Amino acid sequence: MILVDAGPLVALIHADDKHHRRCREVLRSLDEPLATVWPPVTEAMYLLDFAWRGQEALWKFVERGALDLLPLGLDDVPRMRELMRQHRDLPMDFADASLVRVAEREGIQRIFTLDRRDFSVYRARGIGSLEVLP
Repeated sequence: MILVDAGPLVALIHADDKHHRRCREVLRSLDEPLATVWPPVTEAMYLLDFAWRGQEALWKFVERGALDLLPLGLDDVPRMRELMRQHRDLPMDFADASLVRVAEREGIQRIFTLDRRDFSVYRARGIGSLEVLP
């Protein structure tokens, strides 16, 4: 399974995004299922707020099961808070903290993100460095 951040979700939908072609190529090359949590979806919806058609395309992407939506619960909150505190100098946002936490909890080592700088710094407990795609 590969976790997906907000950046590729926006780039895949918005053809004028400078990362669109590269993200489409990466998506075509992947054999594993994709997963995310609600915070990156929320961030992507916000970034697509300039075009309701883009938001609609993201809804359809989610509804057709193109990526699994993994749960976040109260048990995840303390670790997400700890991660944000630990990386406050970057700073780590809520969506990133949720992805790192889910990677730890589910043992997922790969993430599809355009935020290489931050995700190359983050360390998932029990996993270490995450493999950043592309």
